[in-house]
Amino acid sequence: MPNPAAAAATASLPSDLDKIKQSLSLLTSISSFDDVLSTFGLLDMPPAQRYGIMFGMLTFALTVCAVMVLLTLGGTWRRIEQQSRLGESATAPDGVTHRKRRALLMERLLEGRKWMMETNYPGGGTANGGGGGDGGGGDDDDDGGSAVATTPLTPLTRMLMTSAPTETGAMPEGYVENYKAAYRRCRDRPGGPILGGRVGRRDDAVDAADEDAHDGYVENYKAAYRRCRDRPGGPILGGRPDHRFEAYARAFAGCGDRTSLPYRWSYARNYESMSGKTHESDERYRTLHRDRPNDVVGRTVRLEPLDAVRHSGELWEVTSGNVRGEHKSYDPDEVWAYLDCGPFDDVTSMIESDVFRLKSDMAGFAIVNSITDKLVGVIHLSYDDPKNLRVQMEPPIVAPYSDGTVEQMEACFLLLDRLFAYGYRRVQMCVDSQDVRGRRLPNRLGFTQEGEMLKHMIVKDANRDSLVYGMLNSDWDKGARAFVYAKIHGVAACKADAAIVAREKADHEQEERGRLIGVEKKMD
Repeated sequence: MPNPAAAAATASLPSDLDKIKQSLSLLTSISSFDDVLSTFGLLDMPPAQRYGIMFGMLTFALTVCAVMVLLTLGGTWRRIEQQSRLGESATAPDGVTHRKRRALLMERLLEGRKWMMETNYPGGGTANGGGGGDGGGGDDDDDGGSAVATTPLTPLTRMLMTSAPTETGAMPEGYVENYKAAYRRCRDRPGGPILGGRVGRRDDAVDAADEDAHDGYVENYKAAYRRCRDRPGGPILGGRPDHRFEAYARAFAGCGDRTSLPYRWSYARNYESMSGKTHESDERYRTLHRDRPNDVVGRTVRLEPLDAVRHSGELWEVTSGNVRGEHKSYDPDEVWAYLDCGPFDDVTSMIESDVFRLKSDMAGFAIVNSITDKLVGVIHLSYDDPKNLRVQMEPPIVAPYSDGTVEQMEACFLLLDRLFAYGYRRVQMCVDSQDVRGRRLPNRLGFTQEGEMLKHMIVKDANRDSLVYGMLNSDWDKGARAFVYAKIHGVAACKADAAIVAREKADHEQEERGRLIGVEKKMD
């Protein structure tokens, strides 16, 4: 039988609804701020303590509200719901799972990596041990009778050189397509006024091209000329209506088919601007392209593939410490003290050194002043690793009076810009930790100091600790390139270059959309 006493006790207990009403009655009884303080037991406290507790409670409430808003706006609740629906764990993944989820490289970088490995190192890897240089006089294919052997071109040097039609008439990969596209684009919107004096040169150029070019080259040349003539982008100075179009086209095509389009647009417009200033500059750049089509051309310097026959004598004069022109003598150890070779007693000893005897994973370029055609110094790349898309840039070998100049900076800029255009992800520079002057260059170029390698090398029978600097392609694209470009060309030119690239990109995207629409119509 049920216990009557227990039943009566249970009946006398308040219901849940009564409990809620009793709790809310505290709120309904509040008629003033003192009632609020009394409810929380703060009324009888000293004012300082009372307001301190109130401020802490208010801060806590605001913090909770802010966290909830951020979680909501950030999509946390949505992700939790998705994970619950998909059965995924909300905990942090383990190391293996985290590795499998790592983002893959862009397809352009992977294609460039594969192409460089197959083209530059078909044997299956780089040769850090001293293969491909052999830059002295012992090669069987040296120029016959020459007292100084021509420095062989390494794969990396060949890749970074400007492309041009070969003497046999065959074109490098993508040259004609790039030339045609560039000529058409420059005809629609040239980068400046057109000089006079070359009305008849177009037919001469076509006739000359007929002699050496392969099938289709002349047709592409004519089509590009017509496109550029239809929509010039500025006032035309009389007599040379085609000089800007030809300059832009040969520079764009010379960048090769493997570099990025923004790089080609920027390089070609700079080249066009430099060659199109005057009749004399137009003639000079035409002659330079005819005689040295593989040089990488900048505003203050150009980079020539390093050659012992052409450059060794002048390089020795520059770095020997002797009086040269308006420059006074200096101690040659200012150049060679922190390097593994030099100073040299004569040109022959320099040719037999590592300056000209390049390993197969290296590249070497002479830095030549664009105005005087005098050699400024040399710059090397080493430890080329296309498998991991990285390479090391050595500080340029220049005389003390050329250190820190715009020529030195532009030489580094030209190589950095072209390396990243080919798809390299990292360029490294190592400098002796005691070389105060050498440590300034990577800072000027926007490199990031990443650390110090103790006992890194043995240089001239002594220990060398090296400071490691790095430049990433992401840093280059996000501001480092503009930073160095503005130092070399000026802020106004930097802004103009960015505008040109943006405009060319928009035109290219429009052309691609038109091409796709045309393909779809043909398929229909």
